[in-house]
Amino acid sequence: MSASEWVTVYVALGSNLANPQRQLQQAVISLQKFAKNLSVSPFYTSKPLGPQDQPDYVNAVAKFETHLTAIDLLDELQAIEQSQGRVRSRRWGERTLDLDILLYGLVQIQTERLTVPHYDMHNREFVIIPLFDLSPDLIFPNGQPLSILRAKFAQHQMQRLSNTQHNIAAI
Repeated sequence: MSASEWVTVYVALGSNLANPQRQLQQAVISLQKFAKNLSVSPFYTSKPLGPQDQPDYVNAVAKFETHLTAIDLLDELQAIEQSQGRVRSRRWGERTLDLDILLYGLVQIQTERLTVPHYDMHNREFVIIPLFDLSPDLIFPNGQPLSILRAKFAQHQMQRLSNTQHNIAAI
């Protein structure tokens, strides 16, 4: 994709430190600098994926169109994380903000810095459930329907913090 083309992307948002809901809301505000047609799933609480000696997470997924290349988008997302105090102290550890590119159009990317589709999203209920909230008819680049993965998490353990998708103007 060239920088002048608009592409639909999905980004996972997660936080478990320093008022996690507010961290996600601030991240959504920051995304608006380079996104159009931005929508955000409901927020969910989830247990940590890694070490259990940390607070529960608040997770969501954002869908938007951007003209940025995948690497430029990654740079912007990491800058947002840094601006919100992200410190990488341990793998799968606590954090003020985590932003991961899940999908970048139908493009498949495998570089040292970036793997798209996200390498383990199919195993993460805190990604699949909010992704389904946004785009229930989504088909992955490999041809698999999201609905198949959603069924895998029919008995998920997350708690929904809001009943509707977030109104971006209200954030």
